[in-house]
Amino acid sequence: MIEVIAGSMFSGKTEELIRLLRRAQHAKQPIQVFKPRIDNRYSDTHVASHDKNLFPSTLIEHAREIETRLRPETRVVGIDEGQFFDDELVQVATRLADRGIRVLIAGLDMDWKGEPFHPMPALMAIAEKVQKLQAVCVVCGGSASRTQRLVKNTDSVLVGDHTAYEARCRQCYDITFATTGRSETHLDEVVELAGV
Repeated sequence: MIEVIAGSMFSGKTEELIRLLRRAQHAKQPIQVFKPRIDNRYSDTHVASHDKNLFPSTLIEHAREIETRLRPETRVVGIDEGQFFDDELVQVATRLADRGIRVLIAGLDMDWKGEPFHPMPALMAIAEKVQKLQAVCVVCGGSASRTQRLVKNTDSVLVGDHTAYEARCRQCYDITFATTGRSETHLDEVVELAGV
């Protein structure tokens, strides 16, 4: 079984992944957890939420390493920050699930441009269960489905925390900020419409 937890930054994806892993741990199911080497914001040896909740994990560079490092007794595989892996993650997750292993994957469904963040869309398509979480928009307080980049940088991948990103709803999201350093969204009007 493949289960995907998707959403914007600060929506609780890693918190939910850790919650599901702890439940499996309580059920005495053998677990292995993996995260991409690029994400060392809070810990090299743990999956870590923004609230600093931790679960032991193994750093890997490529999705194929999951299979080479998998112990024979493992019944549950957790993968955090799935968007940072290549498209091979889809095939790896499929092969594991076909062997009867429960695969839990958390990741951003959209990038800073509001576009699908691969390989998450393909994983969502093949998963038996998908949870799409939302954060709280820091501008108007509504449900946030977007990740607003707060720094002028157009790189596809820029690992960061609340100093580089914040959660925004569709109306408060402004792609031009990351490309120009200026906002073209009339946030005063949006906030007024939201009643804030």
